[in-house]
Amino acid sequence: MKAVILAGGEGTRLRPLTSNQPKPMMPLVNAPMMEHIIRLLASHGFDDIVVTVAFLANQIRNYFGDGSDFGVRMQYATEESPLGTAGSVRNASEELDDTFLVISGDVLTDIDLGALVKAHRDSGALATIALKRVENPLEFGIVITRPDGSIERFLEKPSWGEVFSDTINTGIYVLEPDVFGFIPAGEVVDFSGGVFPAALAEGRTLHGHVAEGYWEDVGTLEAYIRAHADVLDGRVRVDIPGFPLGEGIWLGENAFVDPAARVDGPVVIGDNCRIEAGVHLREYTVLGTDVVVKHDAFLERAVCHDHAYVGPGAHLRGCVLGRSTDVRSQARVEEDVVLGDECFVGERAVVNPGVKVYPFKSVEAGAVVNASIVWESRAPRALFGRRGVRGLANVDITPELAVRLAMAYGTTLQRGAVVAASRDTSRVGRALKRAMIGGLNLAGISVEDIELASVPLTRFHVRNGHCRGGVTVRLAPSDPDSVEIRFFDASGRDLTESDQRKIERLLSREDYRRAFAGDIGDIVFPPRSLEYYTAALERCVDTQRLAERSFKVVLDLSHGATSLVMPNVLAKLGAEVLTVNPYASTAPAAAAIDAQSVRADRLANLVRSSGSDLGMVMDPDGEHALLIDDEGHVLDPVRGMLAVVALVAEAHPGARIALPVSVTREAERIAADHGATIVWTKMSAASLMEAASSDQVDLAASAAGGFIWPELLPAFDATATLAEVLDLLATVDRPLSAIVKDLPRVHITHETVPTPWERKGAVMREMVERNQDRELILVDGVKILHPEGWALVLPDPEEAVTHVWAEAGSDQRARQLAQEYARRIRQALR
Repeated sequence: MKAVILAGGEGTRLRPLTSNQPKPMMPLVNAPMMEHIIRLLASHGFDDIVVTVAFLANQIRNYFGDGSDFGVRMQYATEESPLGTAGSVRNASEELDDTFLVISGDVLTDIDLGALVKAHRDSGALATIALKRVENPLEFGIVITRPDGSIERFLEKPSWGEVFSDTINTGIYVLEPDVFGFIPAGEVVDFSGGVFPAALAEGRTLHGHVAEGYWEDVGTLEAYIRAHADVLDGRVRVDIPGFPLGEGIWLGENAFVDPAARVDGPVVIGDNCRIEAGVHLREYTVLGTDVVVKHDAFLERAVCHDHAYVGPGAHLRGCVLGRSTDVRSQARVEEDVVLGDECFVGERAVVNPGVKVYPFKSVEAGAVVNASIVWESRAPRALFGRRGVRGLANVDITPELAVRLAMAYGTTLQRGAVVAASRDTSRVGRALKRAMIGGLNLAGISVEDIELASVPLTRFHVRNGHCRGGVTVRLAPSDPDSVEIRFFDASGRDLTESDQRKIERLLSREDYRRAFAGDIGDIVFPPRSLEYYTAALERCVDTQRLAERSFKVVLDLSHGATSLVMPNVLAKLGAEVLTVNPYASTAPAAAAIDAQSVRADRLANLVRSSGSDLGMVMDPDGEHALLIDDEGHVLDPVRGMLAVVALVAEAHPGARIALPVSVTREAERIAADHGATIVWTKMSAASLMEAASSDQVDLAASAAGGFIWPELLPAFDATATLAEVLDLLATVDRPLSAIVKDLPRVHITHETVPTPWERKGAVMREMVERNQDRELILVDGVKILHPEGWALVLPDPEEAVTHVWAEAGSDQRARQLAQEYARRIRQALR
């Protein structure tokens, strides 16, 4: 006997989960609902199936094909426009010349189809309808039957006053071909509302068979979650993919569950999932294929479709996550929430009960969402952040994105241009760099691959060669799961915001230049980049004076690419050096997040015990450095910056030093004591680099341990910082500890205030208008000067927050000043 599966429904009540997939393809315990129906049919001997399709029909065709993978033969009948349940079957009538069964492709059931067919044949009826007794029949069509099982009448979605039975129409029928005489061709017709009443009116026999077993119309979110629970409780016979581990836990192929994770069954963990330490998976949680759940996350009755990502400490309860949805750390997704495919929920955001977020939408970090998000109220998150393009490796930053991003970047350059490429020690950096090189070549750009290299060396190679730009791929600082792709212009500086926006536009439109076969770019491996860099650095310092001084130095190279640069540089400095973590290697995740302060304390002990003049902890990228003086005192980034400012001002009277506007006012006083001048810049690294490109600037420094020595390179460089600081110490002929002892105490504090994107402009206007009687500095944000200090109010360019920095004569007063401006911002937001 043939079977017809009705698979043309759009599933509007299940949106946004069905916004871009047909309802029969909705996963139910990690298999499409229609797959469970096909397996049920096959188990009862139905091996010849006709599928009626309409909405997104290709998804169904592509998944099931001809049915051979499922042990059946499948054909498809396409509705050009909706025809109703009966009209869609009439559309497939050419294949149905004998008794056949009709069943919906979007229900969950295990009823005995063989018993239904037998009841039909015994009754000799035109149609036999599978009936089911339910507690609340109001949402279904009630069928009134006589004692012999013949149907007396139908009631579609009755009121309680019309409920004369609790048997409902399940939508499963066994039909004779004569039924097509009651279905007009090409018209919208339903079985229960049109065909069956018409047949009864003509005196044809319809039979009702009360079926035993489970049946659920999975038409709402509540029913969808309930269906998962019923499967896991064994109330319905369904094959659950995975290996049963006992106590209601199913584990997929190649899935990893950390021994320190807690799993309370029943739970399904799909293929290739990764569950980290501290995770708590509670009952009725279902994870699809390739789902990542980071440490300390909590999930209860959560259904996560394929490729979802759940960040550290996230909390999910009674919700559904669509495919490739990304929930970041400490976010909360509450009861009855539905997140469509490829949604993004930022850190510490809260999505309150009942909210529906449609596909491809973003929830800002820290936001509290109380209403459904159908259309976005602002543009999607910018691709570029403070340090290029950053995201979770193979989650946000995939090889596919890397290729498209490289093609977009290459399209902004002239065909035939050359770009330098480098990476760090990580495997993901190597893989994504290769993808980037492929994308650049396909856009007609040649690549000079300098392979494993520090960021400063990459910038130097771009600046001093014939490259028109550069790209480097590296693990993100302090997060071994994230990767950064950074882009440089022809001078080795970060791309301007206008260049970044140009790449974003090309990427969003997929408007790439595609080179012909003869124009594909080449890959070369340039020699002697390191030698050129070392020679240029040697020209920036007095090597003879350094050799005479013969400094003793202790270095921590953090297993970074700087370890490849240091031997050549140290040979020119004439210093006696003890090196920790001296070789290039990708540290394990636990070591990668080891606090820099811990390593600095260890290095400080080595400085003291060895009687060294200087200690320095360099970051793996070779850009930032933490200084340790000759007495073993670890200088925090602010004091380290002040010490270098003091050294430059003392060694070079009249020097010009560029600093971001958030830096302590003490830097200005130190510079003034030696006749030096401070040039205030915006806080971004790009602004510091732009200032450093000016011929009049001798040093540019950030408050995070980054130093720019324009004579060599207008960008942060820890290796150059080592050479320059040693040269400055030799010039002033004083130990670093003496410089540090002269530094004043600094009292700066920092606050953040959650601020909706659309209100940031109003907040800044409010700050300017309310402080017109005070002196304002409008270099970056609003800096308000007070007699005893200052406060800086600055919106964050990437997150929905506003920053407040304040400096005063004491920690308490600085804290009070910052809190006062934070209070004013909150008032402006009311």
